[in-house]
Amino acid sequence: MLCNLFFFVFLHKPFLHNTMTIKQRYDAVIAYFQASMPTAESELNYRNPFELLVAVILSAQCTDKRVNLTTPALFEAMPTAEAMAAHTAEEIFPYIRSISYPNNKARHLAAMARMLVEEFGGEVPSDLKQLQRLPGVGRKTANVIGAVIWQKEVMPVDTHVFRVAARIGLTRGAKTPLQTELQLGRHIPSHLLPVAHHWLILHGRYVCIARSPKCAECGIKEFCRHFSAQKAEK
Repeated sequence: MLCNLFFFVFLHKPFLHNTMTIKQRYDAVIAYFQASMPTAESELNYRNPFELLVAVILSAQCTDKRVNLTTPALFEAMPTAEAMAAHTAEEIFPYIRSISYPNNKARHLAAMARMLVEEFGGEVPSDLKQLQRLPGVGRKTANVIGAVIWQKEVMPVDTHVFRVAARIGLTRGAKTPLQTELQLGRHIPSHLLPVAHHWLILHGRYVCIARSPKCAECGIKEFCRHFSAQKAEK
């Protein structure tokens, strides 16, 4: 209710962008997404933590659409960590050859599956530090698994989140994904972090796209630092 009130006030009251405090900008953006995208979730297809882990590893520098076209045959042939661990990288490669960097990812999947079997009983660990020990799993991938599967209060930062947060003005001077993650984590209520990263990803994927952001159809342009700058130049 409070967020809807914030959204109403910001949307209907003329507001100078350069007078907005960081808290006011976050309040307005969060209120908009809560109203317009309350059930945002991953667009990767998966049925269990293992399938999501594989899909997220494959999604690095690749579209979710391409991953979703690729994983059905892979999961039919290797539905579990045990099944994948029984295959070499060379045997995994044909299933993922249409994915970006298939050689590296095939090696990561083979080694990841073996470690899951040997050290974790074939189960994806819920501890983020343990997740990051797995081949092909960095901080972002671990945070995605934690947020999506276990609703951990973390903020995964991919290229969309990094770009959109800076454009809107949610981050300032962030040069790395970690800096972006820490700034977002300071201002977004922790219980909203698991869904907030989907808000920014989906907004970046369909509206605030990299080369030509669709500002005319953007619901948060009135709170956006980039849009304000564009208007000032005209």
